[in-house]
Amino acid sequence: MTERTKLAIIYGSTREGRLCDAVVAWAAKQIEADGRYDIIRIDPARAETYDAVGKQLSAADAFLVVTPEYNHSFPAPLKALVDSYGVEWHAKPVAFVSYGGISGGLRAVEHLRGVFAELHTVGIRDTVSFAGAWKRFGPDGMLREPADAERSMATLLSRLHWWAEALSKARNEMQFGEAA
Repeated sequence: MTERTKLAIIYGSTREGRLCDAVVAWAAKQIEADGRYDIIRIDPARAETYDAVGKQLSAADAFLVVTPEYNHSFPAPLKALVDSYGVEWHAKPVAFVSYGGISGGLRAVEHLRGVFAELHTVGIRDTVSFAGAWKRFGPDGMLREPADAERSMATLLSRLHWWAEALSKARNEMQFGEAA
């Protein structure tokens, strides 16, 4: 790809007072500093039409899902968003930033990996996870002690970009639907 990679950040929570806004803001800051991406924000809590979200997903070269863990899995509104679309996901990479209690949202990510595999995405192994997230982000929304998370995010973004480039090239050479 010669253009910047279009990265859709998908908010995983719709709860009032959600920490997701702070985590997405942190992730977006890291993505902007990386310099290789244009960000598309998809927030199920915002009133968007089905067609508008579908166009955003179609336009994306890659996805970053920012999700909390609710009851050992991911939130129902995120599942509804994911399940509402099909070909928009095909042959594109997806990465995860998770947050929660002691597990840091990793159980939610493990469930999402299976869901996204069914949608023919390529899951990126590298993740960023915030255990005890409510203590890690201050009242100003800023991440306390960000060095380790920033290093993990840099790795995630580099691998995500590699996959976005490779899969974009493959999709341009042959439509994914032609493969079967």
